[in-house]
Amino acid sequence: MAGGPHRWTATLIAAAVVLGWLVIGAIAGPYSGKLGDVATNDNAAFLPANAEATRAQDLSAGFVTRQTTPALVVYQRAAGITPADQQRVRADVDRFAQVPGVVAPLPPPIVSQDGQAVQVIVPIASAEGERIRQVVDQLRGIAGADRDGLSVDVAGPAGLLADLIEVFTAIDGPLLLVTLVVVLVILLIVYRSPVLWICPLLAAGMSYALASLFVYHLARSDVIKLNGQAQGILTVLVFGAGTDYALLLIARYREELHRHERPWHAMRTAWKGAGPAIIASGATVILSLLCLLLSSLNSNRALGPVAAVGIAATLLVMLTFLPALLLLGGRWAFWPRRPRHDHADARTEHRVWGRIAGFVARRARPVWLVTAVVLAALAGGVTQLDANTLGQSSLFTHRTDSVAGQEVIDRHFPAGTGSPATIFTTEATARQVAQVAQGVPGVSAVRPVTGQGPGGPPEPNALPKVVDGRVQLEATLADPPDSHAAERTVRDLREAVHKVPGACAVVGGFTAVNVDTADAAVRDRNVIIPVVLLVIAVILALLLRALLAPLLLIATVVLSFLATLGLCALIFKYGLNFPGVDQSFPLFAFVFLVALGIDYNIFLMSRVREESVRRGTRAGVLAGLAVTGGVITSAGIVLAATFSALAVLPLVVLVELGVAVAIGVLLDTIVVRSLLVPALAYDIGPKVWWPSRLSRANRDGDRAGAEVTHAR
Repeated sequence: MAGGPHRWTATLIAAAVVLGWLVIGAIAGPYSGKLGDVATNDNAAFLPANAEATRAQDLSAGFVTRQTTPALVVYQRAAGITPADQQRVRADVDRFAQVPGVVAPLPPPIVSQDGQAVQVIVPIASAEGERIRQVVDQLRGIAGADRDGLSVDVAGPAGLLADLIEVFTAIDGPLLLVTLVVVLVILLIVYRSPVLWICPLLAAGMSYALASLFVYHLARSDVIKLNGQAQGILTVLVFGAGTDYALLLIARYREELHRHERPWHAMRTAWKGAGPAIIASGATVILSLLCLLLSSLNSNRALGPVAAVGIAATLLVMLTFLPALLLLGGRWAFWPRRPRHDHADARTEHRVWGRIAGFVARRARPVWLVTAVVLAALAGGVTQLDANTLGQSSLFTHRTDSVAGQEVIDRHFPAGTGSPATIFTTEATARQVAQVAQGVPGVSAVRPVTGQGPGGPPEPNALPKVVDGRVQLEATLADPPDSHAAERTVRDLREAVHKVPGACAVVGGFTAVNVDTADAAVRDRNVIIPVVLLVIAVILALLLRALLAPLLLIATVVLSFLATLGLCALIFKYGLNFPGVDQSFPLFAFVFLVALGIDYNIFLMSRVREESVRRGTRAGVLAGLAVTGGVITSAGIVLAATFSALAVLPLVVLVELGVAVAIGVLLDTIVVRSLLVPALAYDIGPKVWWPSRLSRANRDGDRAGAEVTHAR
């Protein structure tokens, strides 16, 4: 048939597409539960190759037969450790040494000066996170639970890593389940149909399965590094963005069903209308995420491709599988609110947004001025945003075993015991470097590494171990290794030992890793944010074929981002009582808020431009707002709800990111996209499309809009 295939031919094509995707889904589906098998959660592995802590880690390999990660088992009795307690500790030490993966013999237990605690250093010969977690679980099983007033905890770098991995194991199950339930509930509310919700939810699940397939093989082949944080973000991003794209396509399809008798023709028109906006939106998010490849941190460089693969898979599914599903369902997919072929104007179905559009037309300038001032006032809260490296006790939303153990160590031992700063220097300058290091405030003790084995008191007159002309010194810090004070000490220590002539000193260790990670995060923020803005500006300019509109849109997105940070700072500090945000938070929040927030700009302004060509700019703004306001708001609610699902993970970093994206998206859709942008575009009029020809067009819709403006 002219203009499109016969009805049954269209049905067969749609059925073939759906069947093909179901086969792909059956193959890809199992991989969504296997991502944890290829995830890496060792912070040191994500450091830049040129970081000082990385160089120190490389040098340390020559001083040990095997790389180890220490677990610190601490016993505490407030009334003082008894002989029976000491006997229990010695028995536990013997059993610890028998655990596969533990480097034996273990150093002798260390009793605190106040006699209230005993610490056992257990070196674990593995750098693989999952293996370390298994060993720590066995250590905790041997040590047993608290009893008769004696508390037992397993802390240290190994204990912390085990607790983090335990948190990330929730991603495969609970997080996915919560995300699915949230999306399902919202779709039922939006569509009020017992049938239609199946299509976007099934398409989103297909997108996640396809993304998991690619990410799994890329991570397994070491093309990318996958960690628990990227895994969690992938889940909510695919379901959130996928549902957004589905809402936009379905809304346009429903609109076209009023104008076309046959669903095939309606879908073809809807795809041509919504497809470019969806593709532009997805391309913007993908390119913004790939800007993370400019990061000096491997963890950030991993997140970019992982999330970009997720969006690419989502685009592919939503533009092929979803339309085929909708065609198979026909008008009955919308039951009981089936759209009729009645040539109705879409705006008549959006009475609420039509009234909002009328309000914007009558009060355009006051609307954008007031909303801009309110957002700027919220942005003032940024001064309360304390971006730093979160300490061990601040990483979790609840008190874990490693946190409890670290608190015991802080009370009864030099806080840096078990996680010393390591100093590598030449043999000739070792004594001078040790003296300089001992004089740094915050350093409680400095000792050379000898050949006697890890931990424990040094043997009298033991000679330092020399490897390739270098000596390793261990500097015990007075403060907890994950504290701000310890980080200041490491910075001062580096500055002091670097000044020793001929020493070529390198300082590493657990605290040094945190210092270098924080410095890299600041550098990444300063480099990546401008690049993302430039990429978005270019895409908007190409899509809208204008220069002024993209600049205005980017300005509104940045203002919305700053307002979100300010509001979140107040919520985190005074509402949730969080100690601050991680150094990586501003960059992650920016990339996701700006990349996803610009989606709604694209959805709105691409339709406004389409309507402006037919009606004139001011009338186009009102028409575009009326027909897209509902779907954009629904999409924003879905995305906000899916990211808020990150709150089920007891990790402060992900909870903060989830809250920030949820608040930012709601602020963007309800305030910026519904009021600020339309009012600004309406007030400026045709010149918003400068320098394109559309900026010089003066149609009836522009004159009518101007008359409404002057009549206010």
